[in-house]
Amino acid sequence: MSVSSSRKLTQMLGAELDKLVTLPLIWLTLMGTFIFNLVLAAAFTSIGLQGEAGTQSILSIGLASMRYIQAGFIILGILATCSEYTGGQIRTTLTTIPWRGLQLCTKHFALAIITIPVAFIIAGSGVLYTFIRMEDTAEVITIDTMITTLTGATGYLTLTTLLSAAIGALLRRTTPALVLLLGYYFIVSPLLRNFLPSITNYFPDMAGYYMYMPRSSEEINILTSMQGTGISMLWTLVFITVAIVFYRKRDA
Repeated sequence: MSVSSSRKLTQMLGAELDKLVTLPLIWLTLMGTFIFNLVLAAAFTSIGLQGEAGTQSILSIGLASMRYIQAGFIILGILATCSEYTGGQIRTTLTTIPWRGLQLCTKHFALAIITIPVAFIIAGSGVLYTFIRMEDTAEVITIDTMITTLTGATGYLTLTTLLSAAIGALLRRTTPALVLLLGYYFIVSPLLRNFLPSITNYFPDMAGYYMYMPRSSEEINILTSMQGTGISMLWTLVFITVAIVFYRKRDA
């Protein structure tokens, strides 16, 4: 790659990062998700403390809020790609950066740069709170296990954000994208688990669940963390690819 091409990519990435970090709704969403996670962690920890001593898992309880805080990362991804359409800024973006496919890829990369550390902090805060409260009653966990689990949780939240951003790029409107994704994650998917448990394991949310949640001997039809990661990444890449194809063919 030539120096000029490298400089262009760096400038594009800087521009996308600048747009994301200067969008107030992005930070409001992240702060709200962080606070909501701590509230849920406190609630789940209190419930865990009422159980039998020695039987609770710090990781299971500390990450129980993941099912709910993923909504914040879904909103984050949708805002990242839909915000430019709200005021028509997308026309300015495409005038400045005419390479549509590269521009959308760069936007997703910039979003991942922001999401990864934030997702780790938010997921880790719930586990840390639970560890502090249940250190004397919960089963012992190793540092390696904790790091591996938090890495999986961070990966799941990041992939969920990127998938949501791809859906946002496809629909180009915030409300329809929110209705579609929140409806799937919180209504459709839980209903399908009761009727088609073996199939739903291969859907993005359930496959992602196995990226971070400690396995239980009572569970059946489960995936390994590597299988869950691979399936989640495949779903994300498919939607990003479809979004790029449509993005290149449509008018702004």
